[in-house]
Amino acid sequence: MATDLTDRAKMRSPVIRLAMLSHYFETRRGGVEIVAGALARALSPLGFEIAWLATGKSNGGDPSSNPAQRELPASDIVERIAKIPYPLLFPSAFRSIFAQVRNADVVIVHDALYLTSVAAFFAARLFRKPLLVVQHIGVVPYRNPILRSLMAIANRLVAVPLLSRADQIVFISDLTRRYFEAIPYRRPPRLVFNGVDADIFFPPESEAERATARADLGLPAAGPIALFVGRFVEKKGLLRLERLARERPDILFVFAGWGAIDPAQWQLPNIRVYRNLAGASLAPLYRAADLLLLPSVGEGFPLVIQEALACGLPIVCGADTAAADEAAEPLLTKVVIDDEAPRATAAALAAATSRLLEPDENPRRSRLARAEFCRSRYSWSASAERYATLLRRLVAHPEP
Repeated sequence: MATDLTDRAKMRSPVIRLAMLSHYFETRRGGVEIVAGALARALSPLGFEIAWLATGKSNGGDPSSNPAQRELPASDIVERIAKIPYPLLFPSAFRSIFAQVRNADVVIVHDALYLTSVAAFFAARLFRKPLLVVQHIGVVPYRNPILRSLMAIANRLVAVPLLSRADQIVFISDLTRRYFEAIPYRRPPRLVFNGVDADIFFPPESEAERATARADLGLPAAGPIALFVGRFVEKKGLLRLERLARERPDILFVFAGWGAIDPAQWQLPNIRVYRNLAGASLAPLYRAADLLLLPSVGEGFPLVIQEALACGLPIVCGADTAAADEAAEPLLTKVVIDDEAPRATAAALAAATSRLLEPDENPRRSRLARAEFCRSRYSWSASAERYATLLRRLVAHPEP
């Protein structure tokens, strides 16, 4: 009865026009844009008419669908030169953003540093539309000192002023929240973890199902498999994994993703690379593996950790990443990533990997415990409801 009343109340509520901006569409397969797509789909049945603006190729479809996707023309010259995914918007993209924000009731942007977010911020101020910023990351500790300095300057000159002037901030990890905790916000920031689709990402029912997943993917039936999922770039720890793969020929290292660093070029017999898996096609790879390796830096709370937990995998990740959610930290094996001490980092990573590959007395029980934690803590429906509440409040009361 209560559910019926809630549904009828939502039907009577006026539809809220939401403009959402991210730097790329989810066809790019990066974590931020995948989250943006999932959030848009979760919000659409909650009384929001969504226009999603981003660069790159959209999923196509009917322009009148909800969410509707609007492609923004941009240059990828920064990524081609500096290997940083930072699209530079063309003038027509700015016109599109301002037009869409003018017609919206409320605006969401993903990460303050991107030009899509900066343009939407100025448009929201011009047209007096409330703005919610979803902040995914704090700082990326690039090894290149020039890139590190540029990021610090950009955060100080762009991200911090934008975050301090936005109407509402949502952090997707406690790590990111702590990085920006000195900012005087207009409203208290909220911590809302991303969700994961438990209908797609779930543990294997049995060893036979895991064996089937391996066979379908062309992977050997026997032997340990260590999985990496993400972009093949420096901050994700690819070079650390190359060193580990050379030291552990007894482990098959499987890489799912794409990027500037190509693991296939390491010419190691214990390497497999899958470049075109995402979503439902990626889930069997989690079920086929024995553990997830993510020795990255500069993350918020990577979606792949949540997906791996949902599939029941043990995980090795950086200590900073493990601190993104204190409730999940006991389920993660953390390693201090220190580029100033590469040998110590490599030794710690190797030791953690060996420890997680030791025989488990009840592997099925362990997998199910991780999956149940993920299912109860990271629900897209619950996250979307929290966003919907914040957005409705901004529309009703734009001034704090």
